[in-house]
Amino acid sequence: MPLMSFRHSLFAFSAKSRISAKPATSVWRPQSTQHMWLAESLLICLICTATYAQRQMSTTGLRPEPPVPSQPVTVTDDGTSFILSNGYLTATINKKTGDMTSLRAYELETQGYVSGHHAGYWEQNPNGAARMESKITIDPKTNGGKRVEVSIKGWSDGKNLNAGSREPSTESPESEVPASAQTAAQLQLPPGVQRNRGTIRSPRPGAAPGASGAAPGGAAGRGLLVDMEIRYSLGRGEKGIYTYAIFTHNPSYGATQIGESRYGMKLNGSVFDWLSIDSQRNMAMPTGADWDKGTDLNMKEARLLTTGVKKGIAEHKYDYCADQFATLAYGWSSTKQHVGIYFINPSVEYLSAGPNHFELTGHLDDGDGGDPTLLDYWRGSHYGGAILPIAAGEDWNKVVGPILIYVPTEATPAANFADAKRQAKLEADKWPYAWVDGVDYPKASQRATVSGQLLLQDPQASGTALPNLMVGLAYPDQTPAASQTGQPGGRGGSELITWQNDAKHYEFWTRGASSGRFSIPNVRPGTYELHAIADGVLGEYSKASITVKAGGEVDLGKLVWVPVRYGKQLWQIGIPNRSASEFLRGDDHWHWGEYIEYAKLFPNDVNFTIGKSDFHKDWFIYQVPHDELPNDLLGKGQGRATPWKVNFNLAQQPEARAHAILRLAIAGAAARSIAVEVNGQPAGSIDGLVYNATINRDGVEGSWVEKDLTFDASMLRVGGNTLTLTVPAGGITSGVAYDVVRLELASAPQSAAR
Repeated sequence: MPLMSFRHSLFAFSAKSRISAKPATSVWRPQSTQHMWLAESLLICLICTATYAQRQMSTTGLRPEPPVPSQPVTVTDDGTSFILSNGYLTATINKKTGDMTSLRAYELETQGYVSGHHAGYWEQNPNGAARMESKITIDPKTNGGKRVEVSIKGWSDGKNLNAGSREPSTESPESEVPASAQTAAQLQLPPGVQRNRGTIRSPRPGAAPGASGAAPGGAAGRGLLVDMEIRYSLGRGEKGIYTYAIFTHNPSYGATQIGESRYGMKLNGSVFDWLSIDSQRNMAMPTGADWDKGTDLNMKEARLLTTGVKKGIAEHKYDYCADQFATLAYGWSSTKQHVGIYFINPSVEYLSAGPNHFELTGHLDDGDGGDPTLLDYWRGSHYGGAILPIAAGEDWNKVVGPILIYVPTEATPAANFADAKRQAKLEADKWPYAWVDGVDYPKASQRATVSGQLLLQDPQASGTALPNLMVGLAYPDQTPAASQTGQPGGRGGSELITWQNDAKHYEFWTRGASSGRFSIPNVRPGTYELHAIADGVLGEYSKASITVKAGGEVDLGKLVWVPVRYGKQLWQIGIPNRSASEFLRGDDHWHWGEYIEYAKLFPNDVNFTIGKSDFHKDWFIYQVPHDELPNDLLGKGQGRATPWKVNFNLAQQPEARAHAILRLAIAGAAARSIAVEVNGQPAGSIDGLVYNATINRDGVEGSWVEKDLTFDASMLRVGGNTLTLTVPAGGITSGVAYDVVRLELASAPQSAAR
């Protein structure tokens, strides 16, 4: 039981003993009275020990025992907030915004109140809705204290959900913070840092029209025309609290779109000092004060630190991005208080852009004071991001989550992270949750399993295995009309919605075996397209019109995968895997400024010879403008045009009318074009590249595209040949990151305008 409950029990027992004891009749105590006196003395000693232990806990770290399964869950409505508790966790939920303004493990406040938007929040919230309702949707009084759930819902009634939103002002940040949390935050601020002087420079998404600053979580034009419900749920004996959001577009509403969206959390900087994302990003972190004292680099999210555990190292929040499909548990922990807090996605069905999509996870907030931050993006905006346009009159609904905010209390950060990863597997096994009700969330019996086997047929491949096979079901590709979305041009206008950028619909992905066998569980009823990608295979497999019915099993049997080939493969650099990870620095790229390092590592640029060079060492992750600023420390320099040469031999002259097809699979793009020369003569250019912010965010895997160029094979000759790829001069991040470069030779003309 909690320490305070234990102390109360001791006092109760001692008082009861005194009441029942008989008065002594002489100095000599009877044996029973002596025993009572000894018992009371022992109890007093225990009380003193417990009090000392509690004081030690406040200075040496929180070491609570596991939650007591028999303790019932409770909920209290104090008028402005719901307070949920199971004896281990106590959460305070604002009844207007749906923010979790406090989350305590026993009496330890985990939330942060220094920078950015405080504590826990959904990017959008229903506070500005035309109509609102807050209620208890699972009452613990009806289930013996097993579970509680609360709901905060707003109906837009076809008007901007953001219109009447009211956020805490920067002058009075206490308005949305519970009293106990205010005290904790005020006592635990880093030296010299004032409360709430960070990134809330204007109201965050949900601000009234005309307020300064943008509202990326909303929409341009007529605003965010959706209803929104936020729920939180806490169970008996659970070490975490669930939250999920339901977005609904009524057919009577006009066109709109949902921008960047996530669940975010600012954490207590005096508690949390260790961040765990994966094996490479599992480390002690700088403090908010270290961040404040740092030197600005070439972007607002990056600073060179001059103090703390990362003194002399560039701190960049994007260096903690991760593949959402592969990173189901991540978070912060404390080396002092022996507590952790992690986000767990039990499923990826509600996330965007399929597998291989990288997003922010945890980092220091980039505002003054730099609270530790956790983010769970469901509508991503990074590395190519995702889109969510909604047409006028469209009947649309999406349930995002439930996600689990998990709070273990193990002895070390390593133990807490291991516990969180174990819990992530348990949560995945429980998906879909039986307790979710009243929303569009099919139960396990209403879902289906889709299985089959992909058979690779590629005469030019070395084998038939499909390593790192990923198979998924996604909504059929569609191109929304600009007039439907109300967003002429730009993202969400006429851009094709595919599984790579879709945040509007559910997607269901699984890892298959190298033999091609796969099984996708828990699929919602609907009609889908099947997609598959695998290492070593350029392009993807797709099959349309997969119908899934409730409660059934769909066996697709054997599916033959014949990859696109335009002709004979002459050579290839890299491995088709939708990433630049196999190239130099690709295995350890989460460091600010790798684009600066290129000029130092390749002073004469890349000169690659087929059959002799090794792409692991001789081909860099980024082809970027060659930095011409000596000793560039800030990354603000400009670079000259950068030519990369590929040297290769041909045994014989290509036949008449033959064509060569240069196939460039691109995983990161900032340059607009790539000029191509063959043996010193212009062969054309790769144009229409779309910026996906992969290079400046230190990634190797953004939104993927194949761009092909066909040229007359007569430009080739017997013997030595040189193909040159040149990115234009510009900023030193404005280049490309290749997935693979391949040259094929076709006997007849092939169109490759892709």
